[in-house]
Amino acid sequence: MTDQERHIAVWNNCLQIIQNNIDPQQFTTWFKLIRPVSLEGARLTVEVPSDFFREYLEEYYKDLLRLTIKRAIGADAQLFYLVRPVQNREGMVLPAAKSSSPTNNPVSVPTYQPSGSPSPFVFPGTTRVKINPRLNPVYCFGNLVEGECNKLGVNAGESISQAPGKTPFNPLFLFGGPGLGKTHIAQAIGIDIKERFQDKVVLYVTGHEFKTQYMDAVKGNRIVDFIGFYQRIDVLIVDDIQDLMGQGSQNTFFNVFNHLHQNGKQLIFTSDRAPVDLQNFEERLLSRFKWGLSVELSRPDYTTRLEMLRSRAQREGVRIGEDVLSFLASRIKTNFRELEGTLTSLVAYATLGHKDITVELAESVTGKIVGEQETSVSIDTIVSTVCEYFNITRDQMLSKTRKRQIVQARQIAMYECRNLVQNCSLSTIGAELGGKDHATVLHACNTVQDLMSTDKLFRQWVDDIENMVVVTVE
Repeated sequence: MTDQERHIAVWNNCLQIIQNNIDPQQFTTWFKLIRPVSLEGARLTVEVPSDFFREYLEEYYKDLLRLTIKRAIGADAQLFYLVRPVQNREGMVLPAAKSSSPTNNPVSVPTYQPSGSPSPFVFPGTTRVKINPRLNPVYCFGNLVEGECNKLGVNAGESISQAPGKTPFNPLFLFGGPGLGKTHIAQAIGIDIKERFQDKVVLYVTGHEFKTQYMDAVKGNRIVDFIGFYQRIDVLIVDDIQDLMGQGSQNTFFNVFNHLHQNGKQLIFTSDRAPVDLQNFEERLLSRFKWGLSVELSRPDYTTRLEMLRSRAQREGVRIGEDVLSFLASRIKTNFRELEGTLTSLVAYATLGHKDITVELAESVTGKIVGEQETSVSIDTIVSTVCEYFNITRDQMLSKTRKRQIVQARQIAMYECRNLVQNCSLSTIGAELGGKDHATVLHACNTVQDLMSTDKLFRQWVDDIENMVVVTVE
C-alpha cells in the first residue's frame, strides 16, 4: 500500500467503527460527506464542507472521533479538518477538539508549606507549572466584525496586543449587555498576544472562577500559593468581573492587581455594567478599574449586523442570498450572539432537512428562536420620536430647510429607520422623509455613522432616540 492510499484505508477503517456506533441516518448525514486528505505520521487530515459541519462534529461526536482514530492509528493520533467551503477560495486547516489553542510555556511558581506564611528568611520551594491560557481560537480578531458598536474596543485591543502592559489602556475594562462581543474582544487580545509574544503567560478566567479558586485555596490553607500563581501571569483576562463577590476574594484580587499592574503586566476585564455601577465592590478596587480605559459596547446597527452575518456565512462555507441575510439583520436586532445562533440554526435546518435557505425558512427559524413578539417599529413612530426629542414639528422635519439641527434630525431618522424598521428599502425611507431618493438616504446613514464615531454628544442623541423608540413599541 502506498502512502497516498494509506490515509484512505485508515479513514475507511474509522468509518466502519463509527457506523457500528451511531444511527444510520446520522452516519449518512455527517460522515459520508467527509473525505480523507492525508496521513502524516499520526496526524490524519479530513475534508469537511463547512465550518458549521466541523463544529457540529466537534460538539456531538468529539469523543467518538477521538477514540476511533486512536484505535485506528495509535495513542498519539491527531485529527485535523480541512474546511473546503463552497466559495472559490483556499480551504482552512483546523485541528480537532481545539488542539491548536494557544499554549503557555511552563513557569516556576513559588510553593509554601500549608502551615501558614513562611519565614521571610526561608527560601520557598518552586514547582514547574504549565498554565492553560484557556483561550478559544475561534475568538480571534480575524473572526471579529468591527462596527460603530465595538470600534473603540477593537482598536484599543489591537494596540494592547502589540505592546501588552505598555499602553495607557491598562486595565482595559469592556462593559455592555450580553452577546455584544466582550468575551470575543478580550480573548482576541490574548490570542494575538500569544502569537506575537510566545513567552508571555496569558490566562483567561471568569470572576466566578477566581472566587471559587480563592475559596478552595482558603480551605486548603494555600492562599499564598494561590497569590503566587496569579503573580506569574503576564496577561490576565477576567471575564464577568461583576461576579467577583466577597470581601476576602476582592482583597486577594486587589493584591494580585497591584502586583501585576506595578510590574507592567496587562489586565483586561469584562462586565455587564460600567465600573461606577458595580455593586458591593470595594472602593479602592473600583478606583483601579478606572485607571485605564473603560469602553462600552453597544447594540450593533443594521450595517454591522449584516456584515457579521456575511462573515459568518463565509466561515460556514455556505451560500446565503442577500435577501435572507438582510431579513435576519432586520429581524434580530439585540446582539451578536442571537444573530450567530439564528444563522447556525438556519444552516442546520437546511442541512438536516435538505432544504434551500430561503426567506421563508428564515422566517420559520427566527420565529422559533425570538418568538412572535415582533415589535411594530414604523417610520411614523421613528419620525414622531425624533421630532419629540429635538422639539421640532413634523413639517419642519420633512421640509427642504438646510438648518443644521433639522438636517441632522432628518438624517438620524433615516438612520434609525434603516436599523429598526423591518423589510424597509432605502427608497421607501426616502419617499416617507421628504421625497428623498435612496442615494440621499444612504449618504445620511453613512454621515450618522461617521458622526457617531467622532462626536460623543451626537452618539448620545442616536442612542437616546433608539431607546425611546424601543420603549414606545414594547
